[in-house]
Amino acid sequence: MAEDINLCIDRLDAQGVLARVPFSAKLVRPGGTLSGPTIMALADAAMYAVVLGRLGRVEMAVTSNLNINFLVKPRPVDLLAEATILRLSRRQAVCEVSLFSLGAEDELVAHVTGTYALPL
Repeated sequence: MAEDINLCIDRLDAQGVLARVPFSAKLVRPGGTLSGPTIMALADAAMYAVVLGRLGRVEMAVTSNLNINFLVKPRPVDLLAEATILRLSRRQAVCEVSLFSLGAEDELVAHVTGTYALPL
C-alpha cells in the first residue's frame, strides 16, 4: 500500500521518523478530506519505519494495536507523520505518531498510538 499512497520517508534518525504522503486528489473522500484509511496507513507505515530504523530488518514485526484520534480535517496538501518509540522491549514496540498538514505543523490532524509485536 505504501506505493499506492506514494509514501516517502523524509527523515529517519535516533529521534524518530518523519514520513509523508504527497497530496493527491485520488486520496480524497466525499466531503473533501483525505480518507481515513490513507491517514491510518501513513501512521502505521511511520510506526513500522521507526521500529525497523531502530532494530534493522524485522520482517515479521506486525501491528498488534493501532488507536487513532482524528482531530481536524487535513488541508489539501502533503500529510506528514512524526513517529517515535515510547517503549521498546524484546517482544513489542509501543509507538506514538503525530500527523499534521504540511505548513500547519502546529495543528494536529490526528494522534496515534500503536504497538508492534516483535518476533522472538
